[in-house]
Amino acid sequence: MSKPQSDHERRKQISVRGIAEVGDVNEIKKTFNRHLHYTLVKDRNVATTRDYYFALAHTVKDHLVSRWIRTQQYYYEKDPKRVYYLSLEFYMGRSLTNTMINLGIESPCDEALYQIGLDMEELEDYEEDAGLGNGGLGRLAACFLDSMATLGMAAYGYGIRYEYGIFAQKIINGEQQEEPDDWLRFGNPWEKARPEYMIPINFYGKVEETGTGKKWVNTQVVFALPYDNPIPGYQNNVVNTLRLWSAKSPIDFNLKFFNDGDYIQAVLDRNLAENISRVLYPNDNFFEGKELRLKQEYFMCAATLQDIIRRFKSSKFGSRDSVRTDFKLFPDKVAIQLNDTHPAMAIPELMRILVDLESLSWDEAWDITVKTCAYTNHTILPEALERWSVTMLDNILPRHLEIIYHINHLHMQQVSQRWPDDMDRMRRMSLIEEDGEKKVNMAYLSIIGSHAVNGVARIHSEIIKKDLFKDFYELSPEKFQNKTNGITPRRWLLLCNPGLNDLISDKIGEKWITHLDELAQLKQFAKDADFQQSVMKVKQENKLKLAQYIENYYNVKINLSSIFDIQVKRIHEYKRQLMNCLHIITMYNRIKKDPNGQFVPRTVMIGGKAAPGYHIAKKIIKLICAVGNLINNDPIVGDKLKVIFLENYRVTLAEKIIPAADLSEQISTAGTEASGTGNMKFQLNGALTIGTLDGANVEMAEEMGRENIFIFGMTVEEVEELSKKGYNAYDYYNKNEELRQVIDQIQNGFFSPDNHDEFKDIANILLNHDRFYLLADYEAYIEMQEKVNETYQDSSKWLEMAIHNIASSGKFSSDRTITEYGKDIWDIEPTYEKLPEPHVPREIALKEN
Repeated sequence: MSKPQSDHERRKQISVRGIAEVGDVNEIKKTFNRHLHYTLVKDRNVATTRDYYFALAHTVKDHLVSRWIRTQQYYYEKDPKRVYYLSLEFYMGRSLTNTMINLGIESPCDEALYQIGLDMEELEDYEEDAGLGNGGLGRLAACFLDSMATLGMAAYGYGIRYEYGIFAQKIINGEQQEEPDDWLRFGNPWEKARPEYMIPINFYGKVEETGTGKKWVNTQVVFALPYDNPIPGYQNNVVNTLRLWSAKSPIDFNLKFFNDGDYIQAVLDRNLAENISRVLYPNDNFFEGKELRLKQEYFMCAATLQDIIRRFKSSKFGSRDSVRTDFKLFPDKVAIQLNDTHPAMAIPELMRILVDLESLSWDEAWDITVKTCAYTNHTILPEALERWSVTMLDNILPRHLEIIYHINHLHMQQVSQRWPDDMDRMRRMSLIEEDGEKKVNMAYLSIIGSHAVNGVARIHSEIIKKDLFKDFYELSPEKFQNKTNGITPRRWLLLCNPGLNDLISDKIGEKWITHLDELAQLKQFAKDADFQQSVMKVKQENKLKLAQYIENYYNVKINLSSIFDIQVKRIHEYKRQLMNCLHIITMYNRIKKDPNGQFVPRTVMIGGKAAPGYHIAKKIIKLICAVGNLINNDPIVGDKLKVIFLENYRVTLAEKIIPAADLSEQISTAGTEASGTGNMKFQLNGALTIGTLDGANVEMAEEMGRENIFIFGMTVEEVEELSKKGYNAYDYYNKNEELRQVIDQIQNGFFSPDNHDEFKDIANILLNHDRFYLLADYEAYIEMQEKVNETYQDSSKWLEMAIHNIASSGKFSSDRTITEYGKDIWDIEPTYEKLPEPHVPREIALKEN
C-alpha cells in the first residue's frame, strides 16, 4: 500500500494560494518559542510532542484574542440584538485546525512548524476532542456557532463545562466497555476562566409569601463559574463566545465544624455541589428522570439567564434609564433559542426573575418571556420526551413548580375558551400529566412559553404538527415552523477534505466556503471525464488514508477497490444498524453459496456508541463484531467482504471517515429520524446515499434528483398503515428464504459458537417486538443494495452521481439554516460584515463578556 499524500504536503504544494509572508512565519516561530519557554516552562531538550501542541495552540490563540476583544467591543458600541443559544450539549471536537483555517493562518503555521522540524498533523493528534455531546444535537449546536460567527451575528452559546464528556468506547471481545473521557486532564488551552462573573444558583428551600410577593428562601447555593471559549467566524475577524458553566461549591463553610472536629469533612462535603458539572449524561433519545440531570438543566438555565440580564442591563440600550431597567425592550435586544427541551427551565426561571426580583406584573413578564424564547424540537420518539416528576420539582425547585402550575392554569383557561367542555382535549393539552405519578411535560411548557416552535427537517416539522403536537398546532398554528438542519462547510469539507476543497476551488473559486449554493456550478462538470477522474483521484487518496488507519488500528487489510459502505451514528434500534447487519450476513451467505460467483467487493464500516444502559444497542454492537470476526477470517470470503466496527466514533474520527466513504447508510424507519446531519456530511464529500424517505433524506433527494440517490423502503404513510393493520414479522420471515436463513443463524448461535443463546434476544426482538419494522423493509433494502453494486461497476455513472451530490449540497449549509432562524425567529439579519483588522490597543476597555 503506497503512502498517501499528507495534508501537510498538499498544503506545501498549493501554498501559492494564501501564501504566508516570511515575516508571518518568523513571527509565528518566535511566538511558538516564547510560549514553549514562558507558558509551558520547557525547552527543546525536555519538551514533548504534547508540549509542542500546547505551544502551537497558544500561538494560534494569540491571533484570536485581539479579534475576540475587538468583537465584544464592537457589539457594545453597536448594541445589536443578541442571540443566546442554550444547549446542554456542544459537540465541538478539536479546535486547532478549525481555528487556523477560520483565521486564515494555516499556511504560515504549517510553514513555521516545518522550518522548526515539527509535523503539523502529529501535533494536531495531541488535541483532545471536546466531546461535550452525545451526537447530532450537540454537533448541530457546534455547527450553528460556527455559522453565527461567520454570518456576523452577535451570538453566544451557553452550556455546561462537563469535566467528563461522552465516554470513550473500548471494544473488548466484541463488547462495548465505557471508559471516562477525562478530556481536561492536560488542560484546555482554548478556554478562559472568568471567576469575576461567578453566579450563585439556588436549589431546594421553600416559598414564602411576603407583602410584595413570593420569595424563595432557605435555599442551598451552588456557584456557576464561567469558562469562555472563542468561536471564530470564517476570515471575517469576528470571534464570538461559547460560555460553559462549571459548578463550584460556596467558598464559605461553617467554621464551627472546626471546633466539632468535623472541619475536614466540611471541606470534603463541598465537592458534592460540584458534581453538577462533573459528567455528561451519555444518553441520546432517551429520557432519564434523574435528580442530577434536572439540577444540570436548571443550573445552566439559571446561570445563563442571570448573565443575559446582567449584559442587557449593562448595555447602552438596557442602561439608559438608570432608575429602572425597561424590560419591555428585552425582546428587542435578546433572542433565546432552546435547543430541545433540556433548557426548558429557562421559561419559569425568566418568569421568576421578572416577577419576583424585577417586580413586573405576571402579564408583562409572560409577554416578554414568550416574545424572547423559541423552541427547537429534535425528536418524536416518546421515550425521549422530557417529563419531570412534580414531586422532584417541588423538592428541588419549589418556586418554579408554582410558576409552572400558574402557567398551566392560564393555558387551560385559554384552551377551555377555545374548546368549551372538551375535557379530553384539556387533559391532553395540560402541562401536568396526571396518569400515574404527576409529571410536567417539558415539550408542552416549551411550546406555550415560546413564540416560535420548529422541527429540523420538513417531514419532521409536518409530523409534529399533524401528530406529536397536533393540539398545540390547532391552538397556535402561527408558532410552528420548519428549519431544516445544516452543517458547516468549513469543518465538513474545507478542513476534513483538503483534496476535494482544492479541486472545487480551482474549478469555481472559493466563494462556496461561505455561500455553499455556489457548488451548483459543478453540475455542468458532472459528465466531464477529466473532472470525474479528478474527483475519483481525491476519493482514492482519502480511501487509502482510511485503509492505512484501519490496517494500523484493527490489523485488517481492506480492498481499496471495494465499496466503502459506512454507517456511523449513535447505536439505536430506530437507526437500524441491525438491518445493515442483516445485509452483511446475506452477502456472506451468497459468497459462501457461490464462492466463484461475480461479487462487487465491499468494506462495511459501522461505528457509534450505545448508551451504557441500553442492552439491545450494546448487543447489536456485539453481533456486528461477531459477524465481522467470522467474515474477516474466512479465506473463502477473502477481500470480497470485510466488516469493521469503528471503535470510539467521535468528531475527529468522522473527519477521517466521511471523505473516504463511497456509500452512506441512512436507513432509519421513515418517520423516526428528525433530520440527521451525517447524511449531509457524506453528501457534501461525494458519497452516495442509500436511505429511506426520512428526515433530511427527503429534501436531499429533491435537491439532487431521485436518480442520484438510492431510496428504498416504506414511506411515513405506509409505516402508519402497516402499524394500524398490524405488523407480523413472521409474514416476512416465512416468505423470504434468505431472510429466514439470516435470522436462524443469529438465533441458533452460528455467530456465537461458544454461547448459542448469545443473540437469541436480538432474533426475538426482530420476530416479536420490533417497533421499527426491519423485516418489512428488508427485501427492498437488499434489492436497492444490488442496484448500488450495479451502479458502482459503472464508474462513470457513479462519479456523475457523486458530483451531483456535491453540487446539490448548497441547501444543507448551516449558514442557510441560521439565516432562516435569524429572519423568521430572531429578527436578526446576517451581516457578512468583516470587522477591521485588530490591533492591540494600549488601553483595553472591554465593557462586557
